[in-house]
Amino acid sequence: MKARRPLLLCLAILVSTPAAALEPDWRGGHLKLAETLYRLPADSLWREPAGAHPQDHAADLRLRGGLSHGPWELQADYQLLWRDSDLAAGSARLSEAVGGAFTHESAGLPGDDRRAWTLNDTLQARPRGGSVQRLDRLTLGWRSERLVVRLGRQALSWGNGLIFNPADVFNPFDPAAVDTQYKPGDDMLYAQYLQTDGSDWQAVHVVRRDEAGRRAGAVSSSALKWHRFGTRSELDLLLARHLDETLLVAGGSRSLGGAVLRGDLVLADTVGEGWVPSLVLNLSGSWQWGKHNAVGTLEYFYNGHGLGASDYTCVLGNTAQAPGEAVGRCSSQAEALRERLARGELFTLGRHYLAGSLGVELTPLLQFTPLLLANLEDPSALLQLGLRWSLAQDWELLAALSLPLGPAGTEYGGPRLPGGPRASQGEQLFLQLARYF
Repeated sequence: MKARRPLLLCLAILVSTPAAALEPDWRGGHLKLAETLYRLPADSLWREPAGAHPQDHAADLRLRGGLSHGPWELQADYQLLWRDSDLAAGSARLSEAVGGAFTHESAGLPGDDRRAWTLNDTLQARPRGGSVQRLDRLTLGWRSERLVVRLGRQALSWGNGLIFNPADVFNPFDPAAVDTQYKPGDDMLYAQYLQTDGSDWQAVHVVRRDEAGRRAGAVSSSALKWHRFGTRSELDLLLARHLDETLLVAGGSRSLGGAVLRGDLVLADTVGEGWVPSLVLNLSGSWQWGKHNAVGTLEYFYNGHGLGASDYTCVLGNTAQAPGEAVGRCSSQAEALRERLARGELFTLGRHYLAGSLGVELTPLLQFTPLLLANLEDPSALLQLGLRWSLAQDWELLAALSLPLGPAGTEYGGPRLPGGPRASQGEQLFLQLARYF
């Protein structure tokens, strides 16, 4: 209860305002029904507990509303989530084997064990999934002509990566995620100050709880960002303290004819490894392809926290090490990467990646979006063929076929676990029907 008191006090201030002065703000919502079909390789870790063709089922109801009074605004997003996953048993087995590095996200539901405030209510918990109702957004905000301040559960996206985004440490999206409409919210204090030239300062403090359930600075994050607007370019400078690391980020974007060049250089002062650099650089543009509108992106990503192509066993087992590597180096590097994977900050094992995406408007209501993620050291890749179809007013169908390319032992072909099986979910077909209101 103590963890909720600051937010409840802020809400009480707004609620105490006379009802006649409050303006309701109903912002709609959605109902999404999703199905994922898998075809697992014969030596997949999930093959024995889940069978050759497992399925995942999911439902997501979101209702968005709020109240406002002058410069004050209260916003809340209610969520009701349900999951039923054939891969849950395999996920538990895999998590135990590799220390949480390769869990299957559909097997679980979001929780508030590490967030500052408990806004979750678990309705049903089963090995295969369950259901939960929660507030994914709950913020009290105040704004003036140049200043915005928000307290509560909210989402924040920083960085210039379009596919990989090393500068975004607050719940970044998986590069292969199909539905990226909403990021999970975190409990934070956020402020933005707008300068007269259009540039702005942004500051954020994310509060989390440690394993004992106490709010602690060692597991929290603070960041200060300056964003400068120019006539043809933009510049970002970021200083952050994230968990036990200091982050320095310099990035920006620049117009090049009809295209846009973006990038970020991230320096992380890590425990045991010193300053570790990561880099993302992309070029994007739009054009007419015959009678069709098209948008394309080409992106390079260097993951300074990644391992060499022969070192994946360092991540897949606590006692494994790569041939020719010192035990100490292998263990510390693997443990650091395992923790980042488990926290959802990174989604890759290697160091050098090239990604490309293309969006083609086949008709005004149908868009085709192929995506290729390539590990340049394995080599291996993931090819994803996506469709977005507006079926009718407020109805949308998302579909994506994901095809891993590469032999066993590579990142996308399926890294080997000590003992033989590989961490591969094979080919996947994702289908989602959404109704917006």
